[in-house]
Amino acid sequence: MENNLLHSISNELQELEKQGNSRELHLITQQGNMIQQEEKSGYNLSSNDYLGLARDTALHEEFLRSMSRDNAIFSASSSRLLTGNHVLYAQLEAQLSHMFGTESALVFNSGYHMNMGILPAISNKRTLILADKWVHASLIDGIRLSAAQHFRYRHGDYAHLEGLLAKYASRFERIIIVTESIFSMDGDCTDLSYLVRLKHHYRNILLYVDEAHAIGVRGIKGLGCAEEQGCKAEIDFLTGTFGKALASLGGYLVCSQPIRDYLVNKMRTLMFTTALPPINLMWSLFILERLDSFVDQRRQLQKNSALLKKQIVAKGYDCRSESHILPLIIGDSKAAVLKAEELQRNGFYVLPVRPPTVPEGTARIRLSLTANITTSLIHQLAANL
Repeated sequence: MENNLLHSISNELQELEKQGNSRELHLITQQGNMIQQEEKSGYNLSSNDYLGLARDTALHEEFLRSMSRDNAIFSASSSRLLTGNHVLYAQLEAQLSHMFGTESALVFNSGYHMNMGILPAISNKRTLILADKWVHASLIDGIRLSAAQHFRYRHGDYAHLEGLLAKYASRFERIIIVTESIFSMDGDCTDLSYLVRLKHHYRNILLYVDEAHAIGVRGIKGLGCAEEQGCKAEIDFLTGTFGKALASLGGYLVCSQPIRDYLVNKMRTLMFTTALPPINLMWSLFILERLDSFVDQRRQLQKNSALLKKQIVAKGYDCRSESHILPLIIGDSKAAVLKAEELQRNGFYVLPVRPPTVPEGTARIRLSLTANITTSLIHQLAANL
């Protein structure tokens, strides 16, 4: 049996290699905005550190000055339901609910834990989930683990979504529409206001919106696309992550108090995992309390994104991004690998994104911008495209 398994695995790995879709873990060293991988180095364009906070040494030093021997606790050593629910959880969740204007909030170990756990907890056989075709793998896994029936509507195709609602809405006790606000592969944005209006046409619709790539970078106060579009209060499950623009770790949900209480009792990925280290909670709270002050970084990120998009389009690429995530659609996986290697040789650390992360025939280079990339570097990058 073991030999059969190893033979099957070997064959599958060879097929991935043949398709140009084989992956491996590279050892890298980060120094500021630069990446060092073996003998190659380049400017990092594959990070989710959108505001540059993860490399902000002045911010780090300010935080470290607040640390002491008493509050530098590096492990919770227990789940939240046992002894791991440190007082910092309450402070962080109170800060979230205050900023978003919600009754309550709940913090999770990661965005993946969050998305994989909420949907199974709130769904049953009388639930229908309608999810955008391009939602993240964590949401897809949550849908698969749930007892709900589900359909995935064509990406950004609200006519298709409306058709599914017209056909199925009356057959289910509740319907959950699941989407992201900024999609991580094309950088395009969801019309959340439209989904809110659609929700009000039906009595049994809930909205689940993941703001992982929008929190910190969109909205006057950095609260995401829901703030920007003026519909925070209309979204039933408004989620995000601390692990990207907020330079920390963990996921969060802002919601009503009954939803929070229910998840504490029913959500397996919350109940049966060790809580986050208190020192991590302290850093997340430190960043969150300063979020509305990063206005200059948000403006600079928007300027950088607009400039690079203009350059990409001028080079003949079809770039529909509306954000700081800018894809170069190559098509073939092997060609995407070769293009990434070429850009790496020219001093830009970029990576190919290939199936199954993206659909077949749409392999790409994903350019992930930060607020601190310079105009001259953007022009230099464009010249190498």
